[in-house]
Amino acid sequence: MLIVYYSLTGNVKRFIQKTKYTNTLTLDQAEGINEPYIIVTGTIGFGEIPDPVRQFLDRHSANLLAVAASGNRNWGQNYARAGDLISSMYHVPLLMKFELHGNNNDVKEFNIKVEEISEYHTRETVQSY
Repeated sequence: MLIVYYSLTGNVKRFIQKTKYTNTLTLDQAEGINEPYIIVTGTIGFGEIPDPVRQFLDRHSANLLAVAASGNRNWGQNYARAGDLISSMYHVPLLMKFELHGNNNDVKEFNIKVEEISEYHTRETVQSY
């Protein structure tokens, strides 16, 4: 499964590096993408989607399968809210939220959920009539 990520402060990049996935691209590397992917992003400001992520999704949302988001629990209801917004705007599942660069449990959860999305997508593609 392809993972596309945006990491303004480095937290999301550190999280991605801890996962088992090697098929990963930054937003810049993924420009022109034409295959299914999961996006992982941080949240900025008061629970907002970073502008580069919004612009990327405006061009490449057709193959978006799911989203995961990083945030800081100090922001209360706005914690990792970019994930909620992307999920709602693009009608994809929110896999999870994790704080800053995540912990070992977050990494395990992410790995499991990405596998589930990948299996579901593969099954849907093969069984589509």
